[in-house]
Amino acid sequence: MIPKEVVDEIKSRADVLEVIGDYVNLKKNGSNFRGYSPFNNERTPSFYVVPSKGFFKDFSSGKAGDSITFLMEAEGMSYVESIKHLAKKYGIDIPEEEATDEELAARNERDSVFIVMKYAAEYYQNNLWKHEEGKSIGLTYLHERGFSDETIQAFSLGYSLDQWDGLMQAALKKGYQKEYLAKAGLIIQKEETNREYDRFRGRVMFPVHNISGRVLAFGARVLGKGEGQPKYINSPETLIYHKSDVLYGLYQAKQTIRQEDNCYLVEGYTDVISLYQAGVQNAVASSGTSLTQEQIRLIGRYTQNVTVLFDGDSAGLKASFRGIDMLLEGGLQVKAVTLPEGEDPDSLSRRLSTSELQAYLREHRTDFIGFKTQIYQKETENDPIRQAELIKEVVGSIAKVPDPIQRQVYIKTTSSQLEIDEQTLISEMNKIHLKERRSSQRREFLMEEEAQPTKPVSLPPEEEDITNVQPTIYVKEREVIRVLVLYGQHPIQVATETTEEGEATEEIKVYDYLYHELEDIAIQTPLYERIYQLYREQTLTGITVTEAWLAEHGSEEIKKEIIDLVVEHYVLSENWELLHQIYVTREHDILHQVIQRSILELKFAYLKQLMEEQRLKLKETTDEVDQFQILKDYQILKQSQQEIAKLLGIVVS
Repeated sequence: MIPKEVVDEIKSRADVLEVIGDYVNLKKNGSNFRGYSPFNNERTPSFYVVPSKGFFKDFSSGKAGDSITFLMEAEGMSYVESIKHLAKKYGIDIPEEEATDEELAARNERDSVFIVMKYAAEYYQNNLWKHEEGKSIGLTYLHERGFSDETIQAFSLGYSLDQWDGLMQAALKKGYQKEYLAKAGLIIQKEETNREYDRFRGRVMFPVHNISGRVLAFGARVLGKGEGQPKYINSPETLIYHKSDVLYGLYQAKQTIRQEDNCYLVEGYTDVISLYQAGVQNAVASSGTSLTQEQIRLIGRYTQNVTVLFDGDSAGLKASFRGIDMLLEGGLQVKAVTLPEGEDPDSLSRRLSTSELQAYLREHRTDFIGFKTQIYQKETENDPIRQAELIKEVVGSIAKVPDPIQRQVYIKTTSSQLEIDEQTLISEMNKIHLKERRSSQRREFLMEEEAQPTKPVSLPPEEEDITNVQPTIYVKEREVIRVLVLYGQHPIQVATETTEEGEATEEIKVYDYLYHELEDIAIQTPLYERIYQLYREQTLTGITVTEAWLAEHGSEEIKKEIIDLVVEHYVLSENWELLHQIYVTREHDILHQVIQRSILELKFAYLKQLMEEQRLKLKETTDEVDQFQILKDYQILKQSQQEIAKLLGIVVS
């Protein structure tokens, strides 16, 4: 267990902007920061961070929380793992208390797999630097490739000894369980021979990290006596590793990608490492797999600009176009660079100086649509049938671009490049869109046909409770609770009495004013009643209740609602006042009016509900005495409603 006082220190030191900034490219938006959602592919940024509150809110997925919540959502970490990650980031020592048997038993498989992967990475690195075989074969190979010791360490490269079970035996001696070595993909178990052995033997090891730097898997290149073996082998899919969700080198490249606002996309491990050493430290690789939506989403966290490096003699050039179409479909801006004949990023990085390499990449960067058009043009020259195929290929890529203005620009440029009428290209693009729309509708129809629920779907208890609350009352109660949460600790002046000298006032806190006004009112929305009572109970004991306090001490449901109440989707730009001298009245400037109106509107809604109840009673009763009393009560309610309506400036019939 981690002592509570240490957890509190970690929470107080964790800067939500800094933590999330490692994952999302954030730009200032008023007093908040905004970026593209790390949880969804989106074309308009709707992910907000509020540094003053310590919260984030993702309007596209509905996720919200603090630094710890974000790590749990983005990395799939447990609560304890998130705490430890933040402690390491901020240099806080964790004097963990000895775990109980129950706590030891509760550690899940995923945690255990991460632990053995960390050990394996350290074991392979130790082999590379300290073992004679590792130094003479592995380290020598890496040095011959031109990698410096600093670069080797930056990517945590290692070496697996040419032994059947070197890693397994070393891990077992350290107390690691064979079960988790197998689940991590580090050893292979042969059922027919009842024998286990290391998956990686006699190879240079390339650890694959996640965004936070934890080892997920390994790529391994054969060396030494490796004739007849595959040049590269990789970790299998495991509890923690899904190759379609990972980009090699992103952990090392993420900061530079954000700074340069561009990501270079290459094919292999050594391409990434060579570019990194040559000063191009914003390159990542899909490691031989076809580009996936999840990998595109990862890039989109840090930049909307991708530059794809193509080998000059790459036979699979056109085969890679499908993945690039997916980048376009994801809303990213795609450029292409063709390397000289016979070169790949690794060889070019070693041949050119840093300045020459950067200059080459900068000068040869072209728009992908124009690049694709040029590639197909060379193949279809003087062949009308192939030229028709070219048009369909290029227009197919343009159709993937979500922004209509960009599509129009591409159509215009391609029309000029191919010397084809713009309308012809537009017509072809419309056919593609129509075909895709019909395919999508058919898929949706088939899914609806197949989806036959076996039992009726019911709402969770909290949501069932809300269905019993009138929508108007729910909205008005939400507004009052929002005011309480945001401004409860603010002082306001209220009238106490009127004398000949004028109106006497005193200063009280907003929450005291609201307690007084809501004294005889029962809040009907269960969630808002719980927030109100929690706030009231704590202030009565002398605790200063803030949004952060409520989010930390309330339930998960309360925490989510507090953040929803606090984080604004649209924020007024500071430039209105700073640059244009346009001054807009802000809510805190008219706080007294905001509070009064929220209370009056809530009371008005309650009165309307009570009046409706009286009308229903009147329909159901036949006793004249009861009818008279109901009408009398109704008139009292009606009079109160009219008085409030007058204060609100509205007319009721």
